[in-house]
Amino acid sequence: MTLLGMALGGLIGLCLGALGGGGSILTVPVLVYALGQSAQSATTGGLVVVGLTAVCSTWSHARAGNVRWGAGAAFGASGIAASYGGTALNRLVNPTVLMLCFAALMVVSAVAMFRRGRTSAPVPERTRKTPVARILASGLAVGFLTGFLGVGGGFVIVPALVGALGYEMPVAVGTSLLVIAINSAVALAARAGEETLHWAVIAPLTAAAVIGSLLGRRASARVPSATLTRAFATLTVAVAGYLAVRCAVG
Repeated sequence: MTLLGMALGGLIGLCLGALGGGGSILTVPVLVYALGQSAQSATTGGLVVVGLTAVCSTWSHARAGNVRWGAGAAFGASGIAASYGGTALNRLVNPTVLMLCFAALMVVSAVAMFRRGRTSAPVPERTRKTPVARILASGLAVGFLTGFLGVGGGFVIVPALVGALGYEMPVAVGTSLLVIAINSAVALAARAGEETLHWAVIAPLTAAAVIGSLLGRRASARVPSATLTRAFATLTVAVAGYLAVRCAVG
């Protein structure tokens, strides 16, 4: 179990470090289906794995100059407030409908990313101003969707940073990890005392994920931005297809 967990943890970290997302979507199924955790324990343990991995990977990306601290903090802070409204609406909607909505959103995001991968390079950030209102509006939208759909993370954050704020893929990845770290910390604090953390499972998974995230950061520095964009979009479509199939088979 420990070896399997470490191998899967490395994959989780690789996705987070290179693509800025995929952690929560991959971590919870790994904890439930591969490591035998209950769904409730997995969602809480997943916050620990993803949160700590995101913190370490944010530091690694920051050393490469790929984290926009102001935008990321504002993005995360505005999303925290909006997530409560999304969570309230979440309780009123059928879970299958929620997952289908999430799959549809992922496909829309993937299409936008594919299109951006075929366009010319964006205007350098130093010659372009990003309105604060746009950052806050994007953060509110992402926060609401994260609360409403339950699993937002990088699959929503990265497209928003690329599309709404015009960031290059490496910068979107690094800044996304900062937002994920903030959201994970807040969500974990809200669940404090509700679930027992199984550290014998979580610790090796987290350690492997951290190592994988550092390798992912190196990959993101060597792989062209357009290739990363297409890889992210492809992974998004794959996960959306998986969710749709799971909903169809019940």
